[in-house]
Amino acid sequence: MDHNVVFPKPLADYCAQLMQAQGVPPEEARIIGDRLVEAECCGLSSHGVSRTAIYLKRLETGVVNAKWSYRAVREYPASIQWDACNSMGMVTGVRAMERCIEKAREAGSCVIAAEHSNHFGMAGHYAKMAAEAGMIGFCISNAPPNIAPTGSYRPYMGTNPLAISAPRRDGAPLLLDIALSVVAMGKVILAAKLGKPIPEGWAITADGRPTTNAAEGQKGTVLPVGGHKGYGISLFIDILSGILSGAQFGPYLNNMWNDFVNPQDVGHFFAAIDISKFVGLDTFLDRIEMMCTDIKALPKNPGVDEIFLPGEIEERKKVQAQKDGLVLSDIVYNELLDLGTHYGVARTI
Repeated sequence: MDHNVVFPKPLADYCAQLMQAQGVPPEEARIIGDRLVEAECCGLSSHGVSRTAIYLKRLETGVVNAKWSYRAVREYPASIQWDACNSMGMVTGVRAMERCIEKAREAGSCVIAAEHSNHFGMAGHYAKMAAEAGMIGFCISNAPPNIAPTGSYRPYMGTNPLAISAPRRDGAPLLLDIALSVVAMGKVILAAKLGKPIPEGWAITADGRPTTNAAEGQKGTVLPVGGHKGYGISLFIDILSGILSGAQFGPYLNNMWNDFVNPQDVGHFFAAIDISKFVGLDTFLDRIEMMCTDIKALPKNPGVDEIFLPGEIEERKKVQAQKDGLVLSDIVYNELLDLGTHYGVARTI
């Protein structure tokens, strides 16, 4: 039975200490720990602390660089092609969006296409950074193939997340953060790890059969959201994140879970738009509130108590987790303790 209650800050501290044990500098380790736990708090456990073990293994094998670095391959007033130098993806994501925000204040907007990166967790982290700076944020990334093009059962594109965020006058920003599959492959992987079945319609086996077996789904492919629509959007995310940045794309990306020799070469695409350079921030915020008020007041379908805005459910979960703590499964909790023993980190959770 799940009974392991851990509060977010000590959990983030513990994850950061684990990263430091593998040579990640303290400030960068803190970025990773905070991002893992924020995903957990938002209910996105597939991108939460269950990822700690694979990150540490990749650091230990040296297939990822522990210390963050980057190189601007090409830079113009509103765009940069960035080489992430095989750094940890979460650190690259934070630093890239910080740079986008900085340049957008001058040019009105800025995009960064980053090559030679790694898995960066929840895309919404980075889009929301721009919203918190009074801008519109946009973030996409490619991933190893988990989605088959419509008409095939052979995966070619990744679940390729898309995140867009806009500020509000009060409270958390609006945040859309989705994968282009019915469900993120991370949820299938987590279900397999926990020995739980998955709903029918999430995934198919390697030979194209529907399955509720998470392990079989992990070997096969998840299904695109909206059929050909999800396939098409995922393809263009790969074009912007992978081909435009100079990173790998589709089946040419290396697998995070079983390749400890070759860097992943993931590609990301970040954008920040300075609202003050358009209608003006005050006008924008007034109209956003009008929109949100209108939507909340719409008539509800039978059985619906509330109409939610994008990101609202996750934000409430985050607030609740800060108050009451997080409940980790026995498998994930014990794995974290075992990692502490293995890497010589004192138990603090």
